[in-house]
Amino acid sequence: MTKTQTAQVSDDFDSAPTRLYSLDALRGFDMFWIMGAEEIFHGMADAMHGKSAFWNALALQLTHPDWNGFHAYDLIFPLFLFMAGVSTPFSVGRELDKGKSREQLLLRVIKRAFILVLLGLVTNNGLTIQPIADYRFPSVLGRIGIAYMFANIIFLYAKEWAQMVWFWFFIIGYYLLLKFTSAPGFHPGDLTPQGNFSSYMDRIILPGKLYVPYPNTKISMHDPEGLFSTIPAISTGLLGIMTGSFLKKNGISPALKAFRLTLVGVLFLLLAQLWNLDFPINKNLWSSSFVLNVGGISLLLLALFYYVIDVLGFKKWAFFFKVIGMNSILIYMSGHFIAWSYTNNSFFGWLGYLVGKPYSAVILAITFVFIKWLFLRYLYEKKTFLRV
Repeated sequence: MTKTQTAQVSDDFDSAPTRLYSLDALRGFDMFWIMGAEEIFHGMADAMHGKSAFWNALALQLTHPDWNGFHAYDLIFPLFLFMAGVSTPFSVGRELDKGKSREQLLLRVIKRAFILVLLGLVTNNGLTIQPIADYRFPSVLGRIGIAYMFANIIFLYAKEWAQMVWFWFFIIGYYLLLKFTSAPGFHPGDLTPQGNFSSYMDRIILPGKLYVPYPNTKISMHDPEGLFSTIPAISTGLLGIMTGSFLKKNGISPALKAFRLTLVGVLFLLLAQLWNLDFPINKNLWSSSFVLNVGGISLLLLALFYYVIDVLGFKKWAFFFKVIGMNSILIYMSGHFIAWSYTNNSFFGWLGYLVGKPYSAVILAITFVFIKWLFLRYLYEKKTFLRV
């Protein structure tokens, strides 16, 4: 892959006349946790033989709850989708300002969504040919692509006030659907994996298999990236778009922008906790309270990164994360064509032996992240980026 082979990206500001350093850094911070950093903390908890409340608590936050509830690890996926939305006014919006028609941009948005869905299929299933029943069609990249597409279509054809209406329409409508319906044989409003309406619709609509089977069977029950629960994920992308439009506005000081993002973020967190009383925060269902909860945290994180990096100008510390953020999709998919564990053991296995147990796993988790970062740094210096 060379510079001339680099295409446009849906989640960056490369095509914009100015680029938010903070957004690249925050995207890199987000991806840092799923490129191997979480294993550092799990390794520390294991090294303490589960006796350290501090490391156990951190390790627990880097897992997903079985069903209801929220851990910090649940933020990674929606934060990425939120940031894809933030970039839209600077990329798609700039193309509108330059005179491109909405129809031209619509085709580009649909193309990007299609590519992301295909990449998601490859991530889930590899390139092997197998029966349709054995394929898992829902995916992280697929949800990003579909939610991004619908959020961008709304951006292209709806005014700002209407975008806000759509944001609430999706999460309130989704809430009402799950509150007053259920799978056959369950009472209305059932939110269990077997009984909720969203998972039931996925079982009917989606071909292939879902991620979670019924206990002790191979029969599909639920998928955390299912098609139906992508409906409220559109609101996550729309929140990012509205945030990007706000950051792009003239006449408001950058410091005031950061302050207002913080206020809205706190408000969303309060609303999420209230809604949680009736519609639990649940990543598996991408519940409406989950949308508000992760939206609030995303706004607070962006406000912090934006204020420290773009307002105060402290950028050097964030370079480590920017290198990751500039090639986020590449590093997400890289495990399917690069044997990172083999590479890490080849270069640093001796260090693990030198340190010995119980901390060898921690050291090798650190070098695992480090060797990936060196690879990304090389691509960064060569200005080579995987774009979708």
